[in-house]
Amino acid sequence: MAAFRSFSTLTPADHGKEAVLAGWVEDVRNLGGIAFLIVRQRDGTFQTTIKKKSDPDLFNRASKVVRETVVAVRGRIEPNPQVPLPIADKVGADMDTRFDNRALDLRKPERRAIFRIRSAVAAAFRSSLDNQGFIEVQTPKLAGAGAEGGATLFETTYFGRRAFLSQSPQLYKQMLMSTGLDRVYEIAPAFRAEPSDTVRHVTEFTSFDGEVSWIERQEDFFPFLEGAVDSAIEHVRSECKAELALLQAEPKRPSLPLKRVPYSEALEILRGRGKRLRDGDDIDTEGEKALGQEMGREGHELYFITEYPTAIKPFYVMAKEDEPEYSLSFDLEYKGDEMASGGQREHRYDVLLARMKEKGLNPENFEFYLKAFRYGMPPHGGWGFGLDRFVQKLLDLPNIREAILFPRDRARLVP
Repeated sequence: MAAFRSFSTLTPADHGKEAVLAGWVEDVRNLGGIAFLIVRQRDGTFQTTIKKKSDPDLFNRASKVVRETVVAVRGRIEPNPQVPLPIADKVGADMDTRFDNRALDLRKPERRAIFRIRSAVAAAFRSSLDNQGFIEVQTPKLAGAGAEGGATLFETTYFGRRAFLSQSPQLYKQMLMSTGLDRVYEIAPAFRAEPSDTVRHVTEFTSFDGEVSWIERQEDFFPFLEGAVDSAIEHVRSECKAELALLQAEPKRPSLPLKRVPYSEALEILRGRGKRLRDGDDIDTEGEKALGQEMGREGHELYFITEYPTAIKPFYVMAKEDEPEYSLSFDLEYKGDEMASGGQREHRYDVLLARMKEKGLNPENFEFYLKAFRYGMPPHGGWGFGLDRFVQKLLDLPNIREAILFPRDRARLVP
């Protein structure tokens, strides 16, 4: 017999030539007419193929080989094209490789389970609000102005004019409040040109937005949002048991109503944990996580932070009547991460105009929006909710990109 070779020494020049390789049998597969031996050497594995019709005796012997048997194999070297990503094996792959080959990555049952659950979440959101008189709407994703008016817009050209990818349906759903469509929601993409490279940020995300008219206070629409979230968790728990088991996830249903934590109280909790925050500061990611740990100890995975400083909120958020330095606003937190932001909107035209100017915005750029307020706008409020981030936290996924079929971030534009 010729000298044993290591497959790592083989080159394209060896293709079609005869060689002898040896090693330990790692796996045996009999497909009826063909037997495969996966043989392990020190620096990797190679596959041996034996056809029954070519050598029935060798085929039978190969099919009965016990795993970890030492074998020597003589045969013709053939290239074995490798998929860029293992499917059936438990061997992991880095995230870039996975998303570069997302179609293969999604062949893994645990990956597909995420999107069955995501679909169940969206269905539950729709069902919950449909049953309470809401209608689903679709607003433009190309706009002439941004909802926040900030620098996080993706700019493009629209037949020679400046345009932006939509940050949020905020301005449009507020306009609808003046039409008699007084309970609306939308589940659609939104875009933020934020230079963030974190496990919780992407540039294109799916936003679940709702808006409700004829309210007296923001508490009037809280039940719609917290009810939709509770409904989604319950629906996933009851309808996606196999998927949850595959992902080893056990989401808990919250107790309603959810706990309300005023901003001033949140600051005191964080100061007690050594976090230096002045009144008027926003609560950063580190603060959110610390507060989430404290709330978790009290049994609150989901909770509202309310009454943020008016100065750090968008122009359309209403200030409190008795304490105008604080706003009728909230964040919905889940396990220490923000899921939703919203509040009662400023529906009074003169006050809204003044707020825009205070924020350094040119009202002329928002004429299409302001027009709806001149002819009678009812009191209203609502929310914007990150569907991708909710699925991430619901399943305790390590990265928000896991909850998106084809994620978009600063580095990824394909596939």
